[in-house]
Amino acid sequence: MICLSTTLSKLSPKYTPPIAGSTPDPTQTNDRPSQSDNRRLNKGSSQLLRWSRARAIKSGVKLDRPVQKTEVVDRPVRRSGDSESSSASPYYSSDEDEDVCVAEMEEGTAAGTKHIYMVSDGTGWTAEHSVSAALGQFDYCLVDQGCPVNTHLFSGIDDVEKLMEVIKQAAREGAMLIYTLADENMAASARQACKRWGVASTDILSPITEAIALHLGASPSGLPRGAPGRKNPLTEDYFKRIDAIEFTIKQDDGALPQNLHKADIVLAGVSRTGKTPLSIYLAQKGFKVANVPLVMGVTVPKTLFEIDQEKVFALTINPVVLQTIRRARAKTLGFADHMMTNYSDMDHVREELDFACKIFAQNPIWPVIEVTGKAIEETAVTVLRLYQDRRNRCSMPRISKRY
Repeated sequence: MICLSTTLSKLSPKYTPPIAGSTPDPTQTNDRPSQSDNRRLNKGSSQLLRWSRARAIKSGVKLDRPVQKTEVVDRPVRRSGDSESSSASPYYSSDEDEDVCVAEMEEGTAAGTKHIYMVSDGTGWTAEHSVSAALGQFDYCLVDQGCPVNTHLFSGIDDVEKLMEVIKQAAREGAMLIYTLADENMAASARQACKRWGVASTDILSPITEAIALHLGASPSGLPRGAPGRKNPLTEDYFKRIDAIEFTIKQDDGALPQNLHKADIVLAGVSRTGKTPLSIYLAQKGFKVANVPLVMGVTVPKTLFEIDQEKVFALTINPVVLQTIRRARAKTLGFADHMMTNYSDMDHVREELDFACKIFAQNPIWPVIEVTGKAIEETAVTVLRLYQDRRNRCSMPRISKRY
């Protein structure tokens, strides 16, 4: 997982990389380092090495081999004399870089796993969610046919040196590059490097930015979020999200039932229906969320029935799926099969779901949302759509319908 990149500072002082469009100096030809010399010098940058190790550890890969010390590459040489109309990148990479990366592309593609690199000069949220949404269209391939895909996010790529390292790594692994770069020069560098090294790439941000610029009749700033020259005031919405997250954490798992009236959304359901992760996800969007577990033998808080009932949303799940989730949860907590008691027993699971369904039937205004096989984001979309419909009185959902 180490991308080889040329360390120009280690080359012979007599050799200067040729600039595109210029005639090479014949006096320097004999001093040009051989490809084997380049391979010996190209040990990769320490920054990219750290990225690779972090991704490997996150994926559960055990790193037995100690990492060798590596040298940091010099900043690519900036070309002079390029016109604005030129389609070439304003940054230059030497021919040795191209030779080394292209020669090793086969090594990265041999394993059969498809890699998608997401590169952003900011948080990478836009690229990550766009790729996630697009991959959702290929479930039949990724799941049914066992087509392995690994996605890697490189955020905060704010200079060309880092960008070139990532693209060379992508070339080595035969990865696809998806990028959101606000700076036009950075985006142009990415396009040119991907074309030079044969990396399939897609620019998500530029087409949308250009369309909006044309519509508004204004030029984009070209500054990523969080850039020093860009004003990022702490808005009211920002503090609203912070308050919502703090409230939601304090109200998790039925805590402080006396504060349910302060919540924007209240989730009710049996254990392991995803109430907590759904609550946190909604809180990040600025909604104060409380969740109340429904457990047989435990009295349901009276405040759940005293608050505005249009705030309450019921969650249910298939009993077989719930049993599987609970067994996995019990094992992660260190309980053996004989210690699981009723928690993951099928009869008990069905009884708990029936107990919850009776409560839902007694409160028909609560929408009942089926979470089986749904991602947290999908359930959140349903909750927020119903919440906004009720708030705006635009299309009230039918009573006691399952979503």
